[in-house]
Amino acid sequence: MRGWLALLLVTCLAFAVPGTAQDADPDAPALLVADQVFVENEERLVAQGNVEVLQDGIRLAATRILYDRGTDRLTIDGPIRITDAAGNVVTADSASLDEGLRNGILKGARMVLDQQLQLASVEARRVEGRYTELSRVAVTSCQVCPHRSTPLWQIRAARVIHDQQERQLYFDRAQFRVLDVPIFYMPRLRLPDPTLNRARGFLIPSLRSSTLLGLGIKIPYFIPIGRHRDITLTPYLSPKTRTLEFRYRQAFRHGELEINGALSSDTLRPNEARGYLFAEGAFDLRRDFKLEFDLKASSDAAYLNDYGISGRDRIDSTLSLTRVRQDEFTQVSLVHYESLRDSEDNDTQPTLIGDIRYERRFFPTDLGGELRFGAETHGHYRYSSIAFDSGDADTEVDGRDVYRLGASASWRKRWTLAGGIRAGFAGHLWFDRYITRQDVTSVSDVSRATQGAALELRWPFQRLGNRGGRTLLEPVMQLGWVSGERPGNPNDESTRVEFDEANLLSLSRFPAADRREHGFTVATGLRWLHEAPRGWSAALTFGRVWREEADPEFSRSSGLGGTASDWLLAGRFSHPNGLTVSARGLLDDEARFSKAEARAGWSNARLDLGASYLLLVSDPAENRKSAQSEWTFDGQYRISHHWTTSGEARYDLADQRLDRVGLGLQYRNECVQVDFGASRRFASSTNLEPSTDFDLTVALKGFSTGGSAKEYRRTCDH
Repeated sequence: MRGWLALLLVTCLAFAVPGTAQDADPDAPALLVADQVFVENEERLVAQGNVEVLQDGIRLAATRILYDRGTDRLTIDGPIRITDAAGNVVTADSASLDEGLRNGILKGARMVLDQQLQLASVEARRVEGRYTELSRVAVTSCQVCPHRSTPLWQIRAARVIHDQQERQLYFDRAQFRVLDVPIFYMPRLRLPDPTLNRARGFLIPSLRSSTLLGLGIKIPYFIPIGRHRDITLTPYLSPKTRTLEFRYRQAFRHGELEINGALSSDTLRPNEARGYLFAEGAFDLRRDFKLEFDLKASSDAAYLNDYGISGRDRIDSTLSLTRVRQDEFTQVSLVHYESLRDSEDNDTQPTLIGDIRYERRFFPTDLGGELRFGAETHGHYRYSSIAFDSGDADTEVDGRDVYRLGASASWRKRWTLAGGIRAGFAGHLWFDRYITRQDVTSVSDVSRATQGAALELRWPFQRLGNRGGRTLLEPVMQLGWVSGERPGNPNDESTRVEFDEANLLSLSRFPAADRREHGFTVATGLRWLHEAPRGWSAALTFGRVWREEADPEFSRSSGLGGTASDWLLAGRFSHPNGLTVSARGLLDDEARFSKAEARAGWSNARLDLGASYLLLVSDPAENRKSAQSEWTFDGQYRISHHWTTSGEARYDLADQRLDRVGLGLQYRNECVQVDFGASRRFASSTNLEPSTDFDLTVALKGFSTGGSAKEYRRTCDH
């Protein structure tokens, strides 16, 4: 009897969803439950009255089952319902199989694939144990209820063939309907069923309207190349452009690669081929090395903006080889910069930049503390071959090339003194050599050895509240000294200086080693941190630096000019209700900010709002002739379970104009997702043209190409 039951169940599952029949184990325990079960003449198995067959997570329910072993014929009286562990469902009024149980017919069949896609038919035929042929079919992933029998969309077809092995759906004489209104007709149509992750074919098209390129459509076509590679080709057609976008992806055993690009012929630049290419990848190599690259190229300065690919006005290509171990760091990197700004000449910009860096640390038992040794090589190259001469007013081309070699050694140790004071000492020794080419205003070859020392004192006070709150107050001070004077090498790397919490207690706040602070310095600060028992937290940091002599290399907006720096102020606040605030600024003695930035956000289950503020004062040393100040707003609001709206805006306070504004609206339910977006980019100081863009994408859920939307499934009560 057990063998009969297993055979019976696997046979019934031949009508089920892809893989169910094949995955069922005939040797797994089977259970047959019915009001009556009996065998006639040792050839016919009959089960009738509330019949249920269970095996390996699969359940079959029917009114009556009759299996004739002599004729190899199975008859099932309904209503029939087959479900598997994944929730796939097949229902029918009746069923019969013959010819070795590989062919059969289901009357009034209805299939539900992956709990999403519904296929309702008058009749279903099982062919060769692989194909299910459905006649007069209605296909949809929308919830169909008695009081709402017309789905939002459906595909009506004279015939649908489901290839269980390839997991594909083939439609004959298909008609796409919206609210039962015919929209368009297709003689043939192929779609992947929802269980197939990577299917060759068209993906979701999108409409894009742009003031620069007109109204166009994008139709992506996905091509899998084996299990680990694929390519997506996307023709983009509009009255003003003919574009082919592409994306290539490949997964390796120890890495991944992705290439994105496009080729265009448009009316913006007639008779000129345009395009871009972005390639990125990461690979794990032997001996813990990791290779990473991110390469970018554009045919012209405006292409990325014209096609809405990126709003960048500079693009960089990077290649790096890195190894990070517990006490060792090694990195080799190469960077290529390309400016897209009209005001910048790539021949005079540091275009090619190379770095080699190595650092190792030791913890000697006899000496105590930590020993660090490091070495660094840096070089940057300009394409221009004309030497820089600041005395020649007619010379606008600067071809200065700089190379730097450096080695360093340091010893650091910390102690805890009486009263809980934490003391730390660090001694440094730097060896540097600077080589400058094509610059008659500076020394071509400079070498130096520099010593430095720093004494740091911290006095942390901590208070623990009765309810679990914690407050920390920590004053800090650093006495620093660096020997020597600045050599005659040019400042080509440290033209932009940031003063923040990270380098408050540092012997040099220049970003690169071509500049160091010299002489005595005193840095003080106060750090406050509070964590409340109700979950909110806040932190504040104050700091200032005094030096023996003013350093003219610090620009106005760096906040480090003069013998006393501006006050560094930084704070953050976070609350469990989703509110976060962070801010940082430099405040001078006249209570004016030379640099400030702030970010506030509020996020919960329905709302996600953010606002940012940025202020930079005018600074000729940083090529900023006027102050820059702007607000940026972004947000998303979930109106209901199915509707979501979003928006963004950037306002230039200095020029008193909008720089960018955008709005978005999304509707999503169990069977469709509609995304609409509108954005306006206004004219800027670069060569980018203003443009207004509209985007519309409609995705049918339930197929492999549209993705899943099970979490948006509605019930018939709503």
